[in-house]
Amino acid sequence: MRCRPARLKLAHLPALALALACGRTDAQNAPRPNFVVILADDLTQRDIGCYGGQAHTPNLDRLAREGMRFSRCFQAAPMCSPTRHCLYTGLYPVKSGAYPNHAVAKSGTKSIAHALLPAGYRVALSGKKHIFQADVFPFEFSSVAGGPDFAAIEKLLRESKSSGTPFCLFVCSDEPHDPWNLGERARYPDDELRLPPYLADTPETRDAYARYLAEVTHFDEQVGRTLALLEQHDLGASTVVVVLSEQGSSLPFGKWTLYDTGIQSACIVRWPGQVAPGAVSAALVEYVDLVPTLLEAAGLAAPGELDGQSFLGVLLGRATRHKQHVFALQTTRGTHRGNDHYGIRSVRSERFKYILNLTPEEEFVYPLPRSIVFNSWLARAAEGDAAAAERVARMARRPAVELYDCEQDPYELTNRAGDPALAEVEAELCGELERWMAAQGDKGQATELAALEHMRKLDGEDD
Repeated sequence: MRCRPARLKLAHLPALALALACGRTDAQNAPRPNFVVILADDLTQRDIGCYGGQAHTPNLDRLAREGMRFSRCFQAAPMCSPTRHCLYTGLYPVKSGAYPNHAVAKSGTKSIAHALLPAGYRVALSGKKHIFQADVFPFEFSSVAGGPDFAAIEKLLRESKSSGTPFCLFVCSDEPHDPWNLGERARYPDDELRLPPYLADTPETRDAYARYLAEVTHFDEQVGRTLALLEQHDLGASTVVVVLSEQGSSLPFGKWTLYDTGIQSACIVRWPGQVAPGAVSAALVEYVDLVPTLLEAAGLAAPGELDGQSFLGVLLGRATRHKQHVFALQTTRGTHRGNDHYGIRSVRSERFKYILNLTPEEEFVYPLPRSIVFNSWLARAAEGDAAAAERVARMARRPAVELYDCEQDPYELTNRAGDPALAEVEAELCGELERWMAAQGDKGQATELAALEHMRKLDGEDD
């Protein structure tokens, strides 16, 4: 679907590989820092304590007090595999080829390891992988039952401290991915929960939400364990710690959607002596920006031209803004039990979100038909519950274009597409999205139908 053209802005010229590898900044005059990136699995940003949520997250809250908390961090795809490819390569999903779930990147794609390894870093990932190609991701891997191997992490820290070798470590949890069977469920009584307004209020919803929050707390304990190991080896002061919450939970209207609940991420960064404690930034940043940011902090050039742009200036307090727009896509082809194809694209400014549904004539299929939660909504709707029926209908039937005022309507409940008062905003965002898709080689529906060519499907693998 084409939309009305709008004037293009120069807000998103690609970061030329950090490219000019300018000289080292004041922050880089010290020895190169270590990096620890802690990644959750299906955690909605607004559920975390320091983001105003109900989950008990003392370690994340402490980290936010010690560093900078970003209120507007986004990722480019609300599924695990494309998210992780973006994070490690600095490339958007169609550019790298890794846009469906269980994706493989195009031959020759480079990751952060290709810049850090020649500079003497050790690059390791402990926990959930959901990436496959050793030539693209030449990391040291470890895991225990799919989650982080803290014995291997401790060994890496001990060896790096002893040898003076800098490291980049990704600690990749598999929490709070469903089935939400970890953590202290009793901490979250059903009748005390405040359900977000996009969820239908059923006993099944409250039970699932409580179990999910308990598992968020379990993830927070993993964050605390990682921080404790850094302190144990006297590495806290020399290490940049980044925590990211990945896409939203698999409760309806989160994961697999381009609403903020699905693609807005927690991002907390601690860098002692460089990032001001207790800082909060409203700058628009994206997962593709992490690689160039870390490399600039280390004084290194990127391994090729990136889509991401370093936000080191924001971290160091030299800038308050970063991007004017952030972009995302969703490809259902290849997801377990989802639509054969239901492509979605979006662009968001600081205030407004524009969503393009490529096949609005289709019914969107919630990818968890086994879900006790969604089945409880269907049962309530069949019994005449208007609130449940409205939410089921909004999940299944979507217009070609959605437009939301994210300041006045943070849960994106009121579609303003076609509103004459926002006609200029709609046209501008439509033009920005068209420009981004063209730059990425994204042909819309044709790209959706080609998704299976970019997948490696493994039996029993989660979405």
